[in-house]
This record gives sequence, structure tokens and C-alpha cells, in this order.
Amino acid sequence: MLFSEQNESQTEKGLWIGDWQPQNTRDFKQYTISKGYKVDSYEFGNQLSGSGMGAKVDAKQYGKDVIVLKNLVKELYAHPETRPKVLGPGGFYEEKWFNTFLEVSGQGIFDGLTHHIYNLGPGDDPNMMNKILDPSYLNQVSQTYKGVSDVVNKFRPQLGAWVSESGRALNGGSKDVSRTFADGFWYLDQMGMASTYDQKVFCRQALIGGNYGLLNATTFVPNPDYYGALLWHRLMGSTVLAVTKESNPNLRMYAHCAKKKPGVSLIFINLSKDRSFNITLSNAKLGDAGKPNYEFVGKQNREEYHLRALTGDIKDDIVCLNDVPMVQTDSEDIPAMDPKLVDASTPISIAAQSIAYVTIRDF
Repeated sequence: MLFSEQNESQTEKGLWIGDWQPQNTRDFKQYTISKGYKVDSYEFGNQLSGSGMGAKVDAKQYGKDVIVLKNLVKELYAHPETRPKVLGPGGFYEEKWFNTFLEVSGQGIFDGLTHHIYNLGPGDDPNMMNKILDPSYLNQVSQTYKGVSDVVNKFRPQLGAWVSESGRALNGGSKDVSRTFADGFWYLDQMGMASTYDQKVFCRQALIGGNYGLLNATTFVPNPDYYGALLWHRLMGSTVLAVTKESNPNLRMYAHCAKKKPGVSLIFINLSKDRSFNITLSNAKLGDAGKPNYEFVGKQNREEYHLRALTGDIKDDIVCLNDVPMVQTDSEDIPAMDPKLVDASTPISIAAQSIAYVTIRDF
């Protein structure tokens, strides 16, 4: 991540003005090249967009400065196949600011458009748990995803939109939530929603650190979110499918083509405290009434992965997969994460306040 070398405005607090001076960035790049370090990408600044976070840069100035960065990368990395990507702005989405800087920089400068999502507000909010379990609150961030998607469709950066940082809550995260099973309701729902808006990358803040981590900061033992993320990585392919449901809004669902093997993988997130759901699937071909015209019944057993809190309390920090507690083995390895095979002729059953991945190989 590269930071600006500019001067703070004397008339507007937090605004940094003047052209970016790239000399120390040049020195840094030349050093990494001399050492043979492989750099994947350079992200230009951190949370400088719009109103910023402690500091901000005018959109037109940012657009001019990033052209300088792009030309510097081209100069120092002669071969396109090994040239690091240029990403930005790495901040919170504001429609006017994003459109302005992209109009100034033009097409072909940014490889990926990066933005940050902390949609649950300050980490010390006593209503954090209520927000996580409120489907209408979770839906609000879809407007951000739509806005970013619209900008991408207009300016077409090569690698699309990236959520380059997301940690649920601002200011260090939420110490009483991040380590719990409940955090998965927010986290996995965000990955599903981001995918439906064609966000190419979703970066969690963080593997370890603050009150954000996928790992316990003291013991390095995986928190429940780690297992939910690992299942996503193993099961959900990169092709996103449209899915609709006739159900309670507390049931969230997303569908992708299965990863590496034939079939589809779905994730179901049940926010309801006291209601379970039995689900049947229909194909997407619409009948005369505008509804799916037949129920899908597979012939192969479904592969199901049901996640729930160990004690039934979603504030628990141990997750069960198919009723087996996910704790490290004696050799400190991740335990086996095998599916439960279920008769394809039966409905998919999602327990209250649980999360389930389901893979159907013959859909």
C-alpha cells in the first residue's frame, strides 16, 4: 500500500493537497526489484476517498497522481507478465468522488477498483448483535455494492471491483462478537452478497489482529469464522448463480457453481432464533405464471455441511460441523470437515440460527 507525500490544507481540515511526490516510492520499488521480491500489486493510499478517515485527497488530484504511479510501475517493471497490478482507491465508496477520479485517470490506469466495507458501524456499539441478526440492516450495504458495480460497468477496470478490506465494525472491530459463531452470519452473508454484485475479491480484516481476526490473537486457534471461510473456499466456485426464494427474510441464500467438480453449491444462513426451514429446489425455467415450473429432485445424495454453535448460544466461540465440534487435533491440525450425505428426495432442513453449505452434484 502506497501513501501520499503531500501537504495538509490550511483551509480545510484533513484535506491533503499538491501533487504526489513519488521519489521514496521509486526507491522502495527499486529496492524490492534488486532483492528479487515478487510484488502482486500496489494499492494507492488508504481510506483517502470521499470524506476520508483522518485524511482525504481531492478526487481530481487522486486521479492525476495515480497516473504518475501507473507510469512509474510501467517504467520499473518492463515485462507486462511480471508487472504488479495498480489498485485503488482503497477507501469508502462515495459516488461523486469515485466517478470524478476515474474520469480524470481514464481507462487502463487501474487494474482493480478497491473499496472498504465496515457496514455495522463502530465496534463498541451495544446493538452489534442485533444488527447482525437483522436482515433489513444487512441489506443496506447492497446499495454500496450496486454503486461500485455501476462504476465498474462504466469505466471497466481490467480486474473489476475488489473489497480490499472488510472487518464488520470500525475502530478495531467488536471484541465480544468477532470470536463468536454469530459473526459468521455477517461474514458469510457479505461474501455471498459481494459475489452477486460481481466483486472479484473479498479481503477479510484480518487473519489475526485487533478484534477482527479469523484466529485467536493469543493462541492462534481458529475462531468459528475460519471454518466458515474454509468451507466457502473449498465448495463455492467462481461462477455466481441467480437465486430467488419464497420464504421468510431471515433465511439468506446464495448459489454458485460448485468448485472443481460438477454441480452447484449453495449456502443457507438462518438468522431466525426460533424457526427452522425445510427447502425444496426448483429449476430456473419459468412457466406461464412466471414461476419455476417443476420441482428439482436429484438422484445423487446431497453433500451437506451444517454449522451451529456448540451450546446453541450463538455467542459461543466453538462451532460444530454436522454436530462435531471443530477443535484442533492432538497434532494441532484442522479437524476433518466431511459432508453429511443426505437422501436427495428429502427437503433441505436448516435449523434455527445455523449456517449450511449444500452441494448438489447432479443439478
